[in-house]
Order: sequence, then structure tokens, then C-alpha cells
Amino acid sequence: MIMETELADQPQFWDAVVRRDRAFDGRFVYAVKRSGVYCRPSCPARTPKRENVRFYANGAAAEADGYRACLRCRPGALEGRDPAADRMASLARYIEAHADTPLPLARLAEIAGLSSFQVQRAFTAVIGVSPKAFQTALRMKRLKASLKDGDGVAGAIFEAGFGSTSRAYERMDGHLGMTPAAYRAGGAGETIAWACRSTGLGLLLMAATARGVCAVNFGDDESALVARLRAEFPRADIVPSDATASPQLDAWIDALRAHLAEGAPHPDIPVDLRGTAFQMKVWRFLLSVPSGTIVSYAEVAAGIGAPSAVRAAASACGANRVAVLVPCHRVLRGDGGIGGYRWGVERKRTLLEAERRRGRAA
Repeated sequence: MIMETELADQPQFWDAVVRRDRAFDGRFVYAVKRSGVYCRPSCPARTPKRENVRFYANGAAAEADGYRACLRCRPGALEGRDPAADRMASLARYIEAHADTPLPLARLAEIAGLSSFQVQRAFTAVIGVSPKAFQTALRMKRLKASLKDGDGVAGAIFEAGFGSTSRAYERMDGHLGMTPAAYRAGGAGETIAWACRSTGLGLLLMAATARGVCAVNFGDDESALVARLRAEFPRADIVPSDATASPQLDAWIDALRAHLAEGAPHPDIPVDLRGTAFQMKVWRFLLSVPSGTIVSYAEVAAGIGAPSAVRAAASACGANRVAVLVPCHRVLRGDGGIGGYRWGVERKRTLLEAERRRGRAA
């Protein structure tokens, strides 16, 4: 007999669970008898056995039958009630206020009223990164600000809360793309080679360090594009590409232009990404979105395990400096609207339409 709070079994519900279909999120939740947990249809957890699954219209109905919300997919976030999100947001504010002091996981667990395992899992699910990575990102932000303001390298490192120069240098990869001293000096000692090409989307500038491409920008004027690059690295050696400065850059930009204009395969180009831990997580997710596929900002947030961080995910997309290579143009608003784009919505629309045409022709 079907209980009053339980939905009648419908084949499409189970099919949605098997496919992890995000289109059904918010339409129902499913509960697993053996674990006592209920989930949204798109939950990335292992698919349970069919005989152990029950369906409910919403989380409140599942909870009325004694089930608890999954900490991994956090179905309550879709219904505007997510105590875990509120608790972790409060913990994130605490970390931000004490970023320059040691915060062992046991201390954070005590503040949150959870076990160390629970706070590690819940914080990562809600915020998108672990508490340690979140604190490191905050310290890196402070360090970058201090270095750009002209503080001494050693003083800036200790002010940011790292405690030693070696620890700061260990964590530089993926945040600055260069050493603290070079960043403080506006890239002094770093050679960044650039090249421009005309494309169907306007003028394209690609710039690279020794690690890989650090910028891909569209614009209408070469001098303005180069000026933007110099503003980010005012003391770097910004040079036009040639065989001495960057033997691969011309080949990379030609391959990217061929991809954009002629539908050639996406070039395999090394990228020197630099951003916060959260931004890096968003950008890595975007790299997994296939050509011709679109996702929403909410799906990006859910895809990195932080479904409540939709605005932060949108901001990370906007902070992407590497057009096309990190395909933030494949992200639309939840209502299907084109949304914003750092290089103009018309370029975004053109990129999407070209990918759709290539997909239909394949």
C-alpha cells in the first residue's frame, strides 16, 4: 500500500535516477531504504538497487517518513531549506575572519558541532573546496594584494598567515603562475610572449608564459589588447612572439584560429591557469563540458559539489582569462538566456551556434 507521503511508482522516475537526469531535480526525490538517505535524481552516488528505492514529492515528505538528506547532493538546497549550507556558510565566514591563524580540522568541527569527517565532507559539498583549501585561497588573496601594494615579500607572506616562506612557495602553483617576488614586481623577470590574429570573432590575442597560455582575449584593437595584458603584468617582459621568445605561440594561435573559423579539432594547448581554488575547480569542470553542449550556472555549481554557490560559479566563469580554451561560453542562465560573457554576448552566441552546426554535421 502506498503511504500518503509517498509517490506512486512511475517508470520515468527510476529512469531519471539511473541517468542522473538533472532535468528531474526539484520534481521529486528518491529515498534509499538501506541507507536511510534521500537524494535528488542527479545525485552522483552509486545507483542503488531498484527494490530499495522509494519516491517522494519533496524532501519534507521523505523526512516525514524518517529519511535524512544526502550530504553529497543536498536536495534541500533546491527547496530553499538547507541547514547544512547555512552552517557551512557560517563556518566559511569564521575561517575568513581568522584566515591568518592556524585552524585545525578538529577546531572547525568543534565550532560546527560535527565530527571532523562530517565537517570535511559537508564543507566541501557546500563551499566546493575543503576547509584547508578555502583558508589557503584566502591567504593567497591577501598575499597577492600585499605584494601588489608593494609590501616586502617576506612581510607579505607572514602577514597572509603562511608562517614560512617555503609554505607559500609550495602553494603558488595554480594561484599566481609565478613566484611571489615576480608577482609583487608586476611579473618582473617573467617573459610573456603575445601574438594577435584576425578571426571571425574579431581580433584575438594569445599570450603565454613558459608554463603555457595565460591569456586568450578578444577585442577590436591590438593596442588595447596589449595594454590590458600589460596592466596585469606591468613589469613583465611583454614581447611580441617570435622564435626566440615563444617558439610555440604562433602555432598555438594558428591552431585556435583554425578551430574557430574552420571547425578544425580543438587544439591541445597547455594552459597556465591562475585563480583561487574555487575558480580552478569551476574551470576544470568547464573543461569537461563537450563541444555543442550547454550547461547552466546552477549545473556548474552542482557539478563541482557546491549547488548553493551559483553566484560564485558565475563569477568564476567571468574571471576566466582564457577564452575558448576554458569554454565558459557553454554556460547559460537557468532560464536558457544567453547570460553575460567577458568578450561580449554576440561572440558567445556565435561560438555556440558554430558548435551546434558542427555537432549537426558530425
